[in-house]
Amino acid sequence: MDTKKIKDKAERKRLKRAARKEQAPKPKRTDPRGSHKPKVKKKAPGGPTER
Repeated sequence: MDTKKIKDKAERKRLKRAARKEQAPKPKRTDPRGSHKPKVKKKAPGGPTER
């Protein structure tokens, strides 16, 4: 929904909410959120020994 030309904030909000209600519900997730993020290996315990 393009509401860039509507200046009144309340009117814009009302139109956006109406458009959201008309949309079909989103499908359920097939895999957990964040499962595609790159996994980061944890560092070994203890910090650097030399300074």
